[in-house]
Amino acid sequence: MSNFATSMGIVLAMAAVTAFTRYAPFIFFGRGKEPAKWIKYLGKLLPPALMSVLIIYCISSVDFIGGSHGIPEIICIAIAMALHAWKGNVLLSIGVSTVLYMVLVQTIFV
Repeated sequence: MSNFATSMGIVLAMAAVTAFTRYAPFIFFGRGKEPAKWIKYLGKLLPPALMSVLIIYCISSVDFIGGSHGIPEIICIAIAMALHAWKGNVLLSIGVSTVLYMVLVQTIFV
């Protein structure tokens, strides 16, 4: 099989999976119908759970004994939590804390 055929197969498979994930809610739950209770429950439960897993994953490799002792990470996590509690905007809290982390790591905690 040529490289072009392999590449096209991969692109088509990715397009099919992406289309399926976009259309699946309308196919399985119908348009305009009220979602099931367990779907609403998962919609409330999963975002904080996933964010907690991401935070744990991100700080799992931080060396709290040497180097910067995890200070930039702790500062940025606290800033993200405070901004989210204050404004309730995920994009703002993640964006500001990411930019702040990059500034801290590249200028102060070199």
